[in-house]
Amino acid sequence: MMGMLEKIVEWGGVKRDIAFLIVSAAALALSLFRPAGLPVDPAWVAIVLCGLPIVLEAVIGLVTEFDIKADVLVSIALIASVIIGEYFAAGEVALIMQLGALLEDLTVAKARAGIERLVDLTPSTAHVIVGGSVQTVDAAEVRVGDTVRVLPGETVPVDGIIEEGQTSIDQSVMTGESMPVDKSGGDEVKSGTVNQFGAFTMRATKVGEDSSLARMIRLVQSADAGKAKIVRLADRWATWIVVIALASAALTWFVTGEIIRAVTILVVFCPCALVLATPTAIMAAIGNLTKVGILVREGDALERLAKVRRIVFDKTGTLTYGKPEVVAIETLSHANEIGKDELYALAAAAEASSEHPLGKAVAESYRCAYGKNASASSDFEMLPGRGVCANVEGRHVLAGNAEMMIEREVSGFDLASAECYVSQGCTIVLVAVDGAPAGFIALSDTIREDARSTVASIGATGIQPALLTGDHAQAAGRIAAEVGIADYRADCLPEDKLAAIEAYGRSGERVCMVGDGVNDAPALKKAYVGVAMGGIGSDIAVDAADIALVHDDIAALPHMLALAKRMMKTIKLNMAFSMALNFIAIILAMAGILDPVVGALVHNAGSVIVIVNSALLLRWGVRGRRRKGFLAQALSLESSAASAS
Repeated sequence: MMGMLEKIVEWGGVKRDIAFLIVSAAALALSLFRPAGLPVDPAWVAIVLCGLPIVLEAVIGLVTEFDIKADVLVSIALIASVIIGEYFAAGEVALIMQLGALLEDLTVAKARAGIERLVDLTPSTAHVIVGGSVQTVDAAEVRVGDTVRVLPGETVPVDGIIEEGQTSIDQSVMTGESMPVDKSGGDEVKSGTVNQFGAFTMRATKVGEDSSLARMIRLVQSADAGKAKIVRLADRWATWIVVIALASAALTWFVTGEIIRAVTILVVFCPCALVLATPTAIMAAIGNLTKVGILVREGDALERLAKVRRIVFDKTGTLTYGKPEVVAIETLSHANEIGKDELYALAAAAEASSEHPLGKAVAESYRCAYGKNASASSDFEMLPGRGVCANVEGRHVLAGNAEMMIEREVSGFDLASAECYVSQGCTIVLVAVDGAPAGFIALSDTIREDARSTVASIGATGIQPALLTGDHAQAAGRIAAEVGIADYRADCLPEDKLAAIEAYGRSGERVCMVGDGVNDAPALKKAYVGVAMGGIGSDIAVDAADIALVHDDIAALPHMLALAKRMMKTIKLNMAFSMALNFIAIILAMAGILDPVVGALVHNAGSVIVIVNSALLLRWGVRGRRRKGFLAQALSLESSAASAS
């Protein structure tokens, strides 16, 4: 029995619905021009194919959950039409109801298509190197630490680090970058991205459910518009409408004695447009956001987002890139024989073999600044918690902290000039050459290029920005000043961020929190709406948030906030329109102006209009948008939204 049900479900879907609609429409056309001699009205085909599923669903809902919704009223209207011999009206109601349901399904499917494509990107196989030979295995069987071979044109099966080979990777699915990114040994690659040119081998670091693509898919699967509170409100209204419709139909029949008027009231009073008003708008808005790299876990998040009055940012990885870069190189006054360029080159060469993030940052910043790798070093030694030492072009180089210099008996560092960098939150790497102090390198987390414009755009909408960071006051103040945030708090532990969000709540401000790290997870969960940086953010932060920025593009935030408000306007318009149309049609039905056939057309035309209006959200604000020009378009989008309101 279960196998038969599974086959029925498998056979069902959009193709079956379209086939039923075509056959039913043909049958109704034949019924309208019914040839003489036909023993049965052809409208029965539409009643059976389109109406029977509606009646069965209504009966199941009543019996199992006493669920009084739109299907109950539709079923009563169908049965009443059949009883009084209005077979064409019954068939027409069933046909248009199923047409409305099909349009809803297509709208929802289109809305989810952008994120559902991630599921299709999951590769089914991977080439694993075992004992020197390449074996093709199921991608799900790859384990952390396995060596995987990726050929040109293939999709990367798991997250990992390139060990051998050079290539270009198309990362547009995960990051939105339009151009391929060059990759070589030591670079990270993510599952779901496409290898453009050369073959390479990689060491798997995240596999299965832990991979980047799988994490995004989990967000897709959790996107459910049915969770929104406003949807439940519409359902409650539908329940009351069923009761009112039955009472109105009975009263009209009692007063006029015409059962056809009562049946018409049941037909036009079906609250389908009202029930469709919210979920179609929410799913269309979710589909819109996927086009700009935003994944929404549940529709309720967008409803709540429209009510937000303050947006709180974490600093590191959110307003900044989350990785240090060299911002200054200074030589000491008594070491003038070593210039800044030479100091930088010696330090970068010594740090080139370092595994420490600061050491890597020095070497990478040098490569970016000069367009070449640092010179080779010898006798490299890494001192945990201190720094590195190495021989570079015949000179002995030390690069590290003050403790290292003291232990190596290097004295004479005059760091007065470094104080200004320290006060701005920079990290200082001291450099000594041949046992004598030579200078220092200042590193700092750099602000995102679009941070200030994004904050300004958000502030222009009436939503107040704030900064909560664990950094000390000097660094927090510098970042806040540069991006244009007046309200900031420094030295925040996770519990401090929670307390701050609670304080905003007590003052009547609903808060949207934007963060990326593990320490942001409690605040993301506590906030009215949590937004996580999906690319560089931790798994815990993403799981705690309601919304994820797939490619960490904070410039998408103004569009997201504007779309949430637009979505609520669309929902309210849909509800107002559907209620007004229903009551006008009821009055006309009571007066005998509408019969069941025309009533069905009017009512279901309203449902179609609601669905089409919601579908407009799919392209609202994103038509013709290019990622490189996203910020400017977001700003103009906000301006138009503000003027419209």
